[in-house]
Amino acid sequence: MTSSLFLIGPMGAGKTAVGRRLGKELGLRFYDTDLEIQEQTGVDIGFIFEKEGEVGFRQREAVAIERLTQLPSIVLATGGGAVLDPQNRRRLSQRGRVVYLRASITQQLRRTRLIANRPLLDGDSPEKTLAEIALRREPIYEEMADLTINTNGRKVPAVAGEIVSWVKGDR
Repeated sequence: MTSSLFLIGPMGAGKTAVGRRLGKELGLRFYDTDLEIQEQTGVDIGFIFEKEGEVGFRQREAVAIERLTQLPSIVLATGGGAVLDPQNRRRLSQRGRVVYLRASITQQLRRTRLIANRPLLDGDSPEKTLAEIALRREPIYEEMADLTINTNGRKVPAVAGEIVSWVKGDR
């Protein structure tokens, strides 16, 4: 039985797209914490941030991670900030294999600019915000990762294929 794969990394790194592809290629169910939260609440992430702030959202995210990481043999795309919570880090590290999808600030901006549902990027300088976020989160991503893959300029099938090879022991 394949153990669960948990994808971590910044927004715009490709966690959802790669996760969906991995699920198909490995025959595993795919989940995304943001989509699960939206499904549970019936509202989008931006609305949750607006009404409950980041703290309220992170509480919902922790509940989703607790529940989802207990499911057997899944692929889970986490929110970029999920790793800030020590309990989330412990659950992800202990209950599956953690894959860090790394992306440059330029790549993140390119991939997120057309998506309205990015509450943390609503300020005047998304580039500055992403750089500040990266300073806090990158060391955590690196520490947690069983595998790190740079997604800059790469297509989803190539990234997923590299992870599949790693899972199957070909890498």
